[in-house]
Amino acid sequence: MKISAIIPAYNEAQRISAVLEPLLAAPSVAEVIVVDDGSTDGTGEVAQRYGVKVVRLEENQGKGAAMAAGVREATGDTLLFLDADLTGLTAKHVEDLVQAYKAGDAEMVIAVFRKGRAATDFSQRIVPFLSGQRIMPKSLWERAEELRKASDFGVETALTKLAFKEGWRQKTVVWEGVSHVRKEEKRGFWPGFWDRLKMYAHIVRSLFRRI
Repeated sequence: MKISAIIPAYNEAQRISAVLEPLLAAPSVAEVIVVDDGSTDGTGEVAQRYGVKVVRLEENQGKGAAMAAGVREATGDTLLFLDADLTGLTAKHVEDLVQAYKAGDAEMVIAVFRKGRAATDFSQRIVPFLSGQRIMPKSLWERAEELRKASDFGVETALTKLAFKEGWRQKTVVWEGVSHVRKEEKRGFWPGFWDRLKMYAHIVRSLFRRI
């Protein structure tokens, strides 16, 4: 098993180090790929300092397309997806997710947050399938790549719907102390609020899109 970690990132120069450092310290991860999704703040340059593979998209294409671009560059047979704005991540969290997958009783394992921040803890208790932290075989991703390229922030919803439709075995792993930086904190309240509404719209469209 060769694990390729893929991080889609848009304007995360100030935050991506907190993801790359523990990821690079995780012994099970063989390859790290950052997809700079048209960033204007030097995200790709920060990632390059860590010696990881950086894929640059000239224009912002959305999360689903960025993930697909990373998969095309991945040399591993197993894909580990992480968001670029995580806080509290450690190498142990990464290894816990990998070991849960290596147990062999699930095709897709999803990490959910606990004891991090109240808002993200609550949302992941209600809709754990929206978590962007997951590991799965590359072969399953490739069976539905076109679906995910079109789903943008609904990519996790689309993957979960496909998993249920095709009968993939799924399970979750709890990551204590991990959370996200909220969009309102990144961009200011109103710009971040509108970004959040757009994200929810993508998710809702994905929920109702036929697979």
